[in-house]
Amino acid sequence: MTNTPDEKKPSKATSKKEPANEVIISLYESQDKVYPRSVSGFFTKWRWAMIWLTQLFFYGVPWLEWGQRQALLFNLESKRFYIFKLVLYPQDLIYLTAILIISALSLFLFTAIAGRLWCGYTCPQTVYTEIFIWIERKIEGDRATRMKLDAAAMSPEKLARKGAKHFVWIAIALWTGFTFVGYFTPIRELWAAVMSYSLSPWETFWVCFYGFATYGNAGFMREQVCKYMCPYARFQSAMFDDDTLIVTYDEARGEPRGGRSRKADARSQQLGSCIDCNLCVQVCPTGIDIRKGLQYECIGCGACADVCDTVMDKMGYERGLVKYSTQNAIDNNWTRSQMLRRILRPRVLIYASILLLLIAALVVSLWFRTPFRVDVVRDRGVMARLSDDGKLENVYRLQIMNGTESPQHFKLNVTGIDDIEIETEAASDNDDGEDDIKTILVNPTESRWVIVDLKIPDGSLDSGSHKIKFEIESIETKDVVSEKSVFLVPR
Repeated sequence: MTNTPDEKKPSKATSKKEPANEVIISLYESQDKVYPRSVSGFFTKWRWAMIWLTQLFFYGVPWLEWGQRQALLFNLESKRFYIFKLVLYPQDLIYLTAILIISALSLFLFTAIAGRLWCGYTCPQTVYTEIFIWIERKIEGDRATRMKLDAAAMSPEKLARKGAKHFVWIAIALWTGFTFVGYFTPIRELWAAVMSYSLSPWETFWVCFYGFATYGNAGFMREQVCKYMCPYARFQSAMFDDDTLIVTYDEARGEPRGGRSRKADARSQQLGSCIDCNLCVQVCPTGIDIRKGLQYECIGCGACADVCDTVMDKMGYERGLVKYSTQNAIDNNWTRSQMLRRILRPRVLIYASILLLLIAALVVSLWFRTPFRVDVVRDRGVMARLSDDGKLENVYRLQIMNGTESPQHFKLNVTGIDDIEIETEAASDNDDGEDDIKTILVNPTESRWVIVDLKIPDGSLDSGSHKIKFEIESIETKDVVSEKSVFLVPR
């Protein structure tokens, strides 16, 4: 028996019985573009209020001045961090660590109470995506118009609209990159360099880098960043419980869903309050259907709640089919007061207590922080030696860092050994030449190396290591810093 060309022998793969309900998932499936619909309402107004607040802070603070300098500046070149009145050095890393820990615990606390409010209202990705979508809507039109424009062939009108949109996007992105770099380089100097075309290569790189990141993330990737790149979406479930406030769909009230006219009696048709208009899906910035339950892609922005309330108003139904609530409140039909009473639960109290302790510790530490710092380094090239006057000499190098924005005079004293003599030699001269043996001038927010010679009569101490203490006092503030060291006596 021969096979005709149209007849093929079954392969081994096709000859086997295929399992039922087999689902093939592609790891590289392309995602349809999300076209968020315009929405207005209570939560949308709050989102835009937070957008204005965060952007006024971000774009405005670098231009504020404190005295004769930028109010908030992390100057990497001079290794000074200016936070309004506070001046920090790289040695003050403990304060940065405390701030990062406090920020993380604050995020845990807010998430345990109210879910992903950070994501929905203040996350830079969400904020700039909302700004870029607003620009897109103003230039290209509403959701339907944008979808039609993208599907149409290239034309002069499409080219003009797309070109205008991208021009505005790029301008905002570059200004964002410029502002970000302005937190690390004095922004007025940076602006002068831009206007005179004298921007350094590294500054040019970082302005373009952060501008490109803003343009790409907010203009193109958008919800993909929240769904696939942001780690917060992956571990948020560890901070959620049944009393966490989330955006929820009241399934008991909404199902079975179905379309109907405004005058129709939903009960006689055995329908729930949901008219299956899909507007909650159309306004969602991540393109999910909230009616399928809590999903990790949900950023808690409340857009679906706003649009659902407008639909309920038009249908004459009670608001709140989609709303902020908790799983326990939905399951047990709790009132708002019953739901709010569950906020003060053990998890929240633990987070809040630790957070308050850390904030209090940080504030107290900064309040009692000495406005200058001293490092004592022994001269390793000269352990101990006899000076010209026949005395035993040890040499030290002191780095005095003035954390204030006014000149400071420091007095030096050494204790621990009787009859010890102190001689200082500044590593760099001051303009007013006010140095004497025990008084040292350090200019505002500067550090100064000082060479200190300690001398004792030869033979007055046994050989070995003898503990001493450097005491440096600010004449202006009366603060005193003590640093331990040793005086070596050779055999």
